[in-house]
Amino acid sequence: MKGGFTVALIGPDGAGKTTVAHELDQLLAIPVKYIYMGVNPDSSNYLLPTTRAWHALRRLRGARPDTFGPRDSRSSDPVLLRGSLRRALRTGRSFVRLGNRLAEEWHRTLIASLHRRRGSIVVFDRHFFADYYAYDISAKRRRSTSRRLHGFVLSRLYPRPDLAIYLDAPAEILLERKGEGTLESLERRRREYLQLGKILPEFAIVDASRPLELVTRDVVDVIAAFSLGRGPGVPEPEKTRS
Repeated sequence: MKGGFTVALIGPDGAGKTTVAHELDQLLAIPVKYIYMGVNPDSSNYLLPTTRAWHALRRLRGARPDTFGPRDSRSSDPVLLRGSLRRALRTGRSFVRLGNRLAEEWHRTLIASLHRRRGSIVVFDRHFFADYYAYDISAKRRRSTSRRLHGFVLSRLYPRPDLAIYLDAPAEILLERKGEGTLESLERRRREYLQLGKILPEFAIVDASRPLELVTRDVVDVIAAFSLGRGPGVPEPEKTRS
């Protein structure tokens, strides 16, 4: 059999990425390997010891766990902080976090590569390139040095998924499902994800405002079409439709 391929399910919180990703193992005849590719430690099925220690330390300090990934940090950018010592400490911490973040991102990519070579479809729940594209790669505003470096690695060195499937839903539905953010921020995030269609060569959009069963079936169809396009040697998904 030919080698497998990677599929990234991307979209804002509330789109149904995790639920759909876990369903695919039962609907595809090809072996499926699920890998969470976000920053939430409680959702990660692969996590470096250093990342566990970092989050444990944050909890001990009473800090809010980082479960939301990239965010607009213009108000907390190190260049805006007063005092040379404070700036130096903040910059040092940011580079420590960056080093561990890069290690975590490459750790999961290496695991994915192993399963891909074994012929599996590696399903990414989120993807670092997609989540950070608007913040650390294409952002027009001033960014910290650590963010610029992170964006450089993601844009120039980090492997992109073979296929990206964007689960699209209006901001009103996402807000109703999760109760997080605002209509404005969710709509802005939606536009940011849609921009990836101009960057990623294999990019599909699935309407995630519908019932989960229909969304999952469409995702299976997209993966099947991509699989067949890769030529013989990759089995078709099981025919599970009524």
